[in-house]
Amino acid sequence: MTDRYLGSGNLPETPYGPTGPVPAHLPDRLAITLWDFSWYTRAGEGDVYADLDAGCADAASLGYNAIRICAAPLLLFGDLGLDDLARDLRIEGLGQTASGGYYGQRTRWYDTPGGYAIDVHAHLAALLAAARRHGLVLILSSWEYQQSCALAASPRWFEAIDAVPFEDRYRVLADAWDRMLAWIDAQGARDLVALVEIHNEVDFSILPAVTDGGATALEGLQQRHPDLIVTASIGKPPHLAMHQLPAGLGAAQCHVYSYGVLDALQKRIDIRSEGSDDFPNAELRALLQPDAPTPDEYGRPAEWKLRATVVTDQMIYGYDWVDAAAWDAWLDTEYPRYAEVMHREIESRVIAIAEWARWQGVPALIGEGWVGYTPLHGGFEESETGRELAEHGIRTALDRGVWGVVLCSNAAPHHPMWQLRAWQQRVNALVRSR
Repeated sequence: MTDRYLGSGNLPETPYGPTGPVPAHLPDRLAITLWDFSWYTRAGEGDVYADLDAGCADAASLGYNAIRICAAPLLLFGDLGLDDLARDLRIEGLGQTASGGYYGQRTRWYDTPGGYAIDVHAHLAALLAAARRHGLVLILSSWEYQQSCALAASPRWFEAIDAVPFEDRYRVLADAWDRMLAWIDAQGARDLVALVEIHNEVDFSILPAVTDGGATALEGLQQRHPDLIVTASIGKPPHLAMHQLPAGLGAAQCHVYSYGVLDALQKRIDIRSEGSDDFPNAELRALLQPDAPTPDEYGRPAEWKLRATVVTDQMIYGYDWVDAAAWDAWLDTEYPRYAEVMHREIESRVIAIAEWARWQGVPALIGEGWVGYTPLHGGFEESETGRELAEHGIRTALDRGVWGVVLCSNAAPHHPMWQLRAWQQRVNALVRSR
């Protein structure tokens, strides 16, 4: 044996430190639960976010110390004539079906029965207070140019933000965040803000490229709030060309999904397209519940709701009517062919994000991950297989000095995965101990 081998001089001699500095009052590691817009669209009487104090206490008991939300800055502080709506926002979800159910009823994030009105200002104030009581910090983002508006009963919110000229949208978002942060200051809650994201997944939203106006707006917002971390959320960063991301992002808040076997199934059944002539095709029909209506019989949400979201009518129909057991069985059978590449993809993407952040001298976060978008009752990501993929990503992130990480995009009170309590406690303990 010999100690000499090619490349030995380039191997790190010590473990990786943090990717970049964070304010001293914030936790050294963030164990993040993703509450997105559901914290106000699933807040009717008896629903999971009706009692925010109980929700925050429960999250803290599972080991989380950070919650990532859509703070609805355009609705609350966009200066778009929506003040009355923000104080009395009627939640409808995607709307009632002719058969008596509601669109999105078995679709993750869209399973919103609605039927209530909410004061979003008051609900946010309650969340800030509950977060403080239970030792949680908040990652503030916006899903407004992606989907949250679609779950309101009135189109006013969507119509107001859609009327903003395309090239002005980042500026209007930055101005709204500026006003929201002033309001948060007035609540005495600035220290609870771990991160401000100008918008969630800017690359998958109704926004220009972040390099086309977004970077300038971010720079201005960061200059006005130098004590905060300000960034944009990137849904699918260019892992093979990370230099394409603009300089000036205050954090590398990127998402890591390795669809792999899930992508193979989605392409096979053509579930993410729109306007397909043969939808549902034979492969999807073989996976549907026996009593599934045809798409024409089921209908579709109101046209403005489909314009307000990046999810298609084919996805809504498919996820609402697929047999979740048959879906999972297909994934389980085919997964071994994809296992190695999915592990490699998760690892390489996490490393690319972490090392770009280290190069830029900013903290890195994995705000969403790990497999992808499944039906509400599909259990693949919650299974031992899915959890092993998640843990692989989490351990890679921790080893590379990533500041914050989700256990899984589905590990939140509005998803069935929340019931895997022992697993969440164990993995959150790992995250916070590194």
